[in-house]
Amino acid sequence: MKKSLTIFKSFLLAVIMLLSVNSFANEATSNIKLSNGIFKNLSTSPIEGGAVFSWMIDYDSIAYVKNVIIKYQRKLDKGKPWKYSPVIDAKNTSFKIDGMKSGEKYVWEIGCLENGEDIKTTLKNGIPQSEELVWSSKGKFQTERSWGLYKFLVLLGSLGLFIFGMKLMSEGLQQSAAGGLRKILSTMTKNRYLGVLSGFLITALVQSSSATTVMTVSFVNAGLLTLLESSGVMMGANIGTTITGWLVSLFGFKISLSSYSLIFIAIGAPLMFMARKNVKGWANAIIGFAILFMGLGFLKDSVPDLDADSGIVQFFTQFSNSPFIGRIAFVLLGTLVTVVVQSSSAAMALTLTMVLKGIIPFEVGAAMILGENIGTTITAELASLVGNVHAKRSARIHSMFNIVGVGWMIFLMPVFLGVVTWFTSNILGMDPFLDDMGNTINGAGATIGLSAFHTIFNLTNVLLLIWFVPLLVRLAEMTVKSKGEDDEIFKLEFIAGGITSTPEISILEAKKEIVKFAELTKKMHFKSQDLINETDVKLRGKLMKKIIKYEDITDNLESEIAHYLGKVSISELSDKSSIELRSMLSITSDLERIGDIYMEISKAVDKKIDAKLWFDQNQRDNLNKLFSEVEKGFEIMMKNLIGNYDDIKLDIAIKQEIAINEMRNEIRKKHLKSMEKGDYNAQSGLIYSNIFSSIERIGDHIINVSEAASGDI
Repeated sequence: MKKSLTIFKSFLLAVIMLLSVNSFANEATSNIKLSNGIFKNLSTSPIEGGAVFSWMIDYDSIAYVKNVIIKYQRKLDKGKPWKYSPVIDAKNTSFKIDGMKSGEKYVWEIGCLENGEDIKTTLKNGIPQSEELVWSSKGKFQTERSWGLYKFLVLLGSLGLFIFGMKLMSEGLQQSAAGGLRKILSTMTKNRYLGVLSGFLITALVQSSSATTVMTVSFVNAGLLTLLESSGVMMGANIGTTITGWLVSLFGFKISLSSYSLIFIAIGAPLMFMARKNVKGWANAIIGFAILFMGLGFLKDSVPDLDADSGIVQFFTQFSNSPFIGRIAFVLLGTLVTVVVQSSSAAMALTLTMVLKGIIPFEVGAAMILGENIGTTITAELASLVGNVHAKRSARIHSMFNIVGVGWMIFLMPVFLGVVTWFTSNILGMDPFLDDMGNTINGAGATIGLSAFHTIFNLTNVLLLIWFVPLLVRLAEMTVKSKGEDDEIFKLEFIAGGITSTPEISILEAKKEIVKFAELTKKMHFKSQDLINETDVKLRGKLMKKIIKYEDITDNLESEIAHYLGKVSISELSDKSSIELRSMLSITSDLERIGDIYMEISKAVDKKIDAKLWFDQNQRDNLNKLFSEVEKGFEIMMKNLIGNYDDIKLDIAIKQEIAINEMRNEIRKKHLKSMEKGDYNAQSGLIYSNIFSSIERIGDHIINVSEAASGDI
């Protein structure tokens, strides 16, 4: 009994103490007065037509705060009533408010009752009526614009910045390594397999499949590559262009190099002021690399975030019931996008970004990449329009290769997507980015998956079709018929399309045009010799007309090539290319003078015929011998122009020039003796003297051409 009484007393004492503590707590709570300092780390994340508000409440005061409320208004509405959010439980640290105007500046505050009581008791029509609310300091934000013309232009601008960066980087790399690129193409295309390797290396180096394909078409146009060899290079370029997707996925989305773009520019900018041209090329490459990722960063921000209920997402998902038709539709869409932006790299960046944001499913992105493979062939097709039939056939092989590859992939895409999923999960160790239904569940992983799909597809396509290259060549020859060659019509065959994006390739094209120019003067040589020996009146008339026509063409060629080289000279050129450009300007001038001299010879012959004067057999034999020596000079000159300027050996050309001069001197001595003896008419002798002197002058210009080509100007 005594023990029970003790327990009861202890229990009663505990109840009294608990009531006392509770009474004290209530009294303390009723006496608190909160200040605006309790709200910490206020921030906002603007969204389209609203914002997500975040805050923290001071740890020592949070126990006294039951709930909070946010008030906000546009800056333009200063002085007007505030708008209020619903009451928010104090345990929350963020809240989303919609229904604001897009693209407007707002101010906001968060508050609570200063005694910590429930704000709901003070609300009337959702607006607090009590004056005992304590508010935080003001925050500012601007809602994002809704999707419209402004955002569309921002998207285009972001894409343009990406393309500009890619172009600048590619041109800088080509400018710095132009000699190496030409060496790779000239030495690594002995068969189609080495051609694939060279195409891959060049494209991976300069990050532009377009540059590789255009360069290849120009080499075919010049006869430096066969169709069989060029097909390997085109295939290799397709594998090389997949490197761009990996760069964008790994460094653009994973690492986000856009944050370091200004650092890259800081490294590249001083190099722009260096004297050496190849160093400036590296400067352009570094700055272009930085601008490329800046553009990619803007691109990610300008592509809208869409939920599953948005119209665009619904548009893509409606094709899930007819996947085969959907694949074809999106292949065509990818082709169209690439043709419009004229850059498969930019089209791929856009596709990867849309997959990252969840706008398009992974399978749609894969189909668009297939379309981009077709769209990129338009560059080579355009480059071949001004080329010969072989250039057109080379571009056609590239198109057929890509179209055939996309054709079989459309049927096997589900299988390949499974292979890609296995590859990225087991080989790369990534989390799966597709669920059991094939829907994208990991945007960042899906961009890696698309890059892997692009590489695996192009690699497989090359391994399959490389065995059918001879068949592709035959199909190209069947579909692109030769229209024959019309030498009588003046036509710039190699530079008619204007300068290329790469000055080094432009110089190569000008070289080929100069070879064609030299071949024309060589034709004038044979026509002039035939004119001297021809006795038929009608045939002489035809020969005269052809020489006149050829001389007119040489004038046009000299003018057009000089104009073209003038435009190329504005570009950033390596020291070697600058020397070659000056040499070519000198060469075109000498070739034009050769054309003028043959015109003078034809006029002298015409004057002789009008005066009814004749050359005896000795005179004809002497002129033919001199023509033969000049012909040898032409052969040496042509060999020097067609080959590498660095490999020219002037000793052979100089030896032939000496032979021409010695023969001219020998003919002159005989001529003077014959004049003294009165063997032929003085007027006829004067014309004869002018002709053999003119032929010797052609020899002078021929040696000038070889000297200029060797850099001795």
